[in-house]
Order: sequence, then C-alpha cells, then structure tokens
Amino acid sequence: MKRSHYSIQLSPEMDGQRVTVAGWVYELRDFGGIKFIILRDKYGYIQVVIPKKKVSQETLNCFSKLTKESVISVTGTVQKSEKAKNGWEILPEKIEILSLAETPLPMDVSGKIESEMDTRLDNRVLDLRQDKVRAVFMLRSLFVKGLREAMYERDFVEVHTPKIAAAGAEGGASLFPVQYFDQWAFLTQSPQLYKQMLMASTLDRVFEIGPAFRAEPSDTSRHLSEFTSFDYEMAYITDYNDVMDTLEGIILDTLEFVKKEGKPWLEILERDIEIPKSPFPRLTFEEVKSILEEEGRKVGNDLGTEDEKALGRIMAEKGYIAYFIKDYPEEGKPFYIMENDEKPGYSFAFDLDYYGEELASGGQREHRYDRLVERMKKKGLNSNNFEFYLRAFKYGMPPHGGIGLGLERFVMKALGLKNIRDAVIFPRDQWRLVP
Repeated sequence: MKRSHYSIQLSPEMDGQRVTVAGWVYELRDFGGIKFIILRDKYGYIQVVIPKKKVSQETLNCFSKLTKESVISVTGTVQKSEKAKNGWEILPEKIEILSLAETPLPMDVSGKIESEMDTRLDNRVLDLRQDKVRAVFMLRSLFVKGLREAMYERDFVEVHTPKIAAAGAEGGASLFPVQYFDQWAFLTQSPQLYKQMLMASTLDRVFEIGPAFRAEPSDTSRHLSEFTSFDYEMAYITDYNDVMDTLEGIILDTLEFVKKEGKPWLEILERDIEIPKSPFPRLTFEEVKSILEEEGRKVGNDLGTEDEKALGRIMAEKGYIAYFIKDYPEEGKPFYIMENDEKPGYSFAFDLDYYGEELASGGQREHRYDRLVERMKKKGLNSNNFEFYLRAFKYGMPPHGGIGLGLERFVMKALGLKNIRDAVIFPRDQWRLVP
C-alpha cells in the first residue's frame, strides 16, 4: 500500500483519476443496495461509495468485516458528487484492511459524547482522532514554527542545552533528582544558566525550544510537571527595554503567522487568533499594585493568580490582552536578575501577561561577577555549587537579558482552551506518569 493523496489534496476537478487513500474508518453506512465508508486521515474526511452492483464481491465482503476506527487503504476512482460533502467521492476498486479495531471503543471518538479528561488521556491516541483535539496540535506545531521563524529573522542561533544538570536555575527548590552514574543530578527547570553562559561566547543571541521540569505539586488547570519552554538570551543590550521590544515583536509575528497559516484548523475550533494591540503597555509593579488596591485587592511583593485575573479584566476593558509588568521587588526574583541601584529594593525584571495570566518572565541579568556572587549570598545560595556557571563571568561578560515562556500556556490562552493538558499530547503532572 502506498498512499497517493491525503483528503486535502483531492477535489472534484480530479474526476476520473485513480488514487489510493488511507486512514481510519470514521463511519459505516449500509443502505442495502449502496454502502458508504467515511474515512478519516490527518487532514479531513473521504467518502467511499460502494454501490452493490458496481463493485466486486470481495469489496462487499471486506465492508462486512469492518469496525469503526479500523485502518484501511482504498484504491479507486475519484468521481464528482453533488451529494457528497466535499463535492467528490471515491468508487473503490480495492479495499485493504490494514488493522481491525477492537470493539467496543473505550471512548466516543466522534466527539458527540464528551469524555472525562482522565478517560481521554488514558486513551490519548484515540482522543487525537477527534477533529478539535487534532486541530489543537496542528496549530501547536504552527506556533513552534512561527516562533522559530521569528527568531531566525532576528539573527538568533538555536541551541540545545543539557536537561540533566548539577544545579537548578532557581536553587534547590522544586527539582526532580535523578541518579547520574555515581552521583545525584537534577532535571533542568530551565536553560537559564547555560544560555547566560553562552552570552560570554560569540553566540550572543541564542534561543531554545525544549523540555523543562518543575517538581511542584500544583494540581491546577494551568500547571504541568513537564512542559516545553521557549527561551532566548541576548547580549549587548542597553537595558531591559531591548528584551521587551524583542519579545513583543516575536509574539506579534508568531500570532500573525498562526492566524494566516492555521485557518483550516482554527475553523474546526471555531476560534480566531486575536492580535494584541501594540505597543503593549508597560506598567510598573507599583502601578499595578495601585490599580488592584483600588479594586479592593491587597497585594504583597508578587502577584497571585487572582491578582493576575483581576488585572487581566481591567486591561481587557481598555482594549489590551497583552501587557508588561516591570520593576518587580527584587526580593521575589532569582539571583541572576539585576537589582535597580537607583531604586533600592526593586529589580529590572518583568512579566508578560496575556489574557490575564503570566505568559513569560524575563529581565536584565546581572553580568558583573562580584555583584552576581553577592546576589547568590543574598538568596542563601552557596556560590561554590555554581562554579561552572560563574566561571563564564570572569572572562568578559557583556550586558544581557532574556526571557522564558511556556509554550503550552501560550497555545492554551491563544486558542481559548480551558485546561493546559489540552495543549500537550502526553501531559505530566503529579498524578500522571503514563501513557
């Protein structure tokens, strides 16, 4: 069997052309003298018409054996049909059963009956045969492609840093330990330390799209233990505004790309991509704090989930779905973030919020060796444990900054998904390790 066409490649103009298609049996219809198979492939549906008087007995026998979700190939002729949904159908010469599906199925693949999240994830490959589920991951692929193209256009180099490390970017909290030969190591929380080290090389603009791990027992609709992180770091910046300018452009370019290239999949989801109003507002943390306190919310040195949601509603009323929050108190920020000497107690850190949730965190990094060691001590970290990282700062480190963004959250918010698990094929959280 060799497929000659996907459903998306067929049209009424191909009337009379011989083709071979393949996929899963979505539906079987038997009206006695005429039978139909609705075949599903990656891009859509193919109607196979089986008139009893025009096909072989072998084809009729094959039809009688079929079960829903069985895998078949069909070789036949394309013929115009005003009654067919696509305006064409296939009259088969040969139907080959490649794999018969067991019955009954553990879930409704048509999507007409909604299944529980656990049932869907336990049977993920079946779940992915549903149109709307499949559309999400076709669009997710476009998000990744859009991000990559945006980075290459800005002269960034793609890198891949270790996922097994001796230390965590945030210190010892929320790390997954792993036995690494005769010593202990950790799954990386982010490529933060490595991408900063690369700023001391001639690779002074780098990005990475790869897995990251957080051992946080968060049982929410917006957190995962394993996620895909989009990170970049750029050297020779004037200040953190350069980093925010770059991120804003990347977000806009990616959303425009997905909106243009993902039309068929967005139609299935009945969703459009809203392009955020630009330039994105840049609010200081103190300004945000005042706004929320006017709403009766008491804010500490950071924003909680409900704070973010409240601010998102306020900003949406002003026409902004994306906005920066900058100048956070340094107390709650990692050791590598630069403090604001002109404004003691604050830092050159920022978040990008999108539809009322934090989408990315970033800022200007501390590139001065002595000050970086001081920051570590201030955070209660032993600088000896980070000697491999600090060495890069001793021999000429330019001013630099960067961001980290969760791909699944980006996809989730842009597509209006209710649960982040809908944006990852095989999600990992504190309760799920298989499939």
